[in-house]
Amino acid sequence: MDSFLNMASVGDFLSTSIPATKVEITFGRTEVIDNTLNPDFVRKFILDYFFEERQNLRFDLYDVDSKSANLSKHDFLGQAFCTMGEVVGSLGGRLEKPLVGIPGKKCGTIIVKAEELSNCRESVMMQFCGNKLDKKDFFGKSDPFLVFYRSNEDGTFTICHKTEVVKNTLNPVWQAFKIPVRALCNGDYDRTIKVEVYDWDRDGSHDFIGEFTTSYRELSRGQSQFNVYEVSVLSESHCNLGVTLLSFLVDTEVTFLDYIKGGHPLCTGNPAQPTSLHYMSPYQLNAYGMALKAVGEIIQDYDSDKMFPALGFGAKLPPDGRVSHEFALNGNPQNPYCNGIDGVMEAYYQSLRSVQLYGPTNFSPVINHVARYAASVKDGSQYFVLLIITDGVISDMAQTKEAIVNASCLPMSIIIVGVGPAEFDAMVELDGDEVRISSRGRYAERDIVQFVPFRDYVDRTGNHILSMARLAKDVLAEVPDQFLSYMKTRGIKPAPAPPPYSPPAQPLQTQI
Repeated sequence: MDSFLNMASVGDFLSTSIPATKVEITFGRTEVIDNTLNPDFVRKFILDYFFEERQNLRFDLYDVDSKSANLSKHDFLGQAFCTMGEVVGSLGGRLEKPLVGIPGKKCGTIIVKAEELSNCRESVMMQFCGNKLDKKDFFGKSDPFLVFYRSNEDGTFTICHKTEVVKNTLNPVWQAFKIPVRALCNGDYDRTIKVEVYDWDRDGSHDFIGEFTTSYRELSRGQSQFNVYEVSVLSESHCNLGVTLLSFLVDTEVTFLDYIKGGHPLCTGNPAQPTSLHYMSPYQLNAYGMALKAVGEIIQDYDSDKMFPALGFGAKLPPDGRVSHEFALNGNPQNPYCNGIDGVMEAYYQSLRSVQLYGPTNFSPVINHVARYAASVKDGSQYFVLLIITDGVISDMAQTKEAIVNASCLPMSIIIVGVGPAEFDAMVELDGDEVRISSRGRYAERDIVQFVPFRDYVDRTGNHILSMARLAKDVLAEVPDQFLSYMKTRGIKPAPAPPPYSPPAQPLQTQI
């Protein structure tokens, strides 16, 4: 039987305006374990635990029948319900529950284990090889693989990694693999790590070759005589079975916040496209204003000086009526910077009173404008976020795609918010989530564009604050990953965070 586990969280959602309803969040699925009625799943689910909340969990077990992601295409084997508190409160964090859901049939049991994760952010890349492993196949040699287990506080073991199978050899060299240290030993360098060696069989009844134990501290010595392990097992051939550590490389995972704490600023640019959606109501913000305020108020917290260059495009400028696709909203081309998002909003509304809205709509000039600044600071000391608000009309698609491809190697991201009822097919193409954007046969080095249509976030009750909060959350979702992808591919490490503030000592009293 080929089985996998699907995990979901079911909770009560309470609102003052609607009755209590159930909200379900699917956390994910395990890998498929072939040909077994006693699967031991490797994949772990990382959940936030709140003592003061009831966190309902559900586990569904299935037998795989096809490659379909649709659960209805697989055989349901049973399910179990519990709460996070039940798991955490069980002896040793180990909860055993019967599987139910098929009337008149015993579905077996499920064992759920929970352990608090340490804050360890190190990962380790390791590679192993085998030496004179036991021959288990009558015809041919063995097909060995390794299984790694982390020891638990109650003395049991939890599987944390499986290597690939190396076919038909007694001296395998397994591929290097990367694993978080907290998954391997939960940050405890002296915790026992058990490694079992198996000979793979097609029917799932893998032959046990032997095992050995080690620890992270031992492994950290690297390739040496300390990391040559004898595999203890009673073998008829009495071979000197062994597994050797070939390499051990530690990597500390850096996060978006590491760069922010180290003083890497995000620099924002905010061009707004003038169209008929710019109506200035005395009672509320228009769609452009809401989008600008929603995104700007969050991202301005990461800009140290809060001075934003605000550009407009697609308008006739006074006094001669020339068409511009790159003009300062505040009317000062020598200094287009505005003080904070409120300053940008003021410049935006002021420009509506002085310019004449006009087409065509070209994106490439303003993208190239920001790209010129980004190209001058490739060392990671600054990262630029360009916010474009548009109704979806674009007159220079080819030039815009080329500008994005050119900018994809620079420290910048582009956020596009679509307002109004138009179709945004061109904006979706620029986003590049499904197909990486290209120009003249060149593909963008990385995805730097995030597009969202504002209408998808408008609250039906007219709550504009809620609309803006929803918009900002999705608009900014990809920026940290885009930021990290640039820093990592360039090998730029975060600057050390400044030391915590200490109040100045009292001045010494000196008598003369």
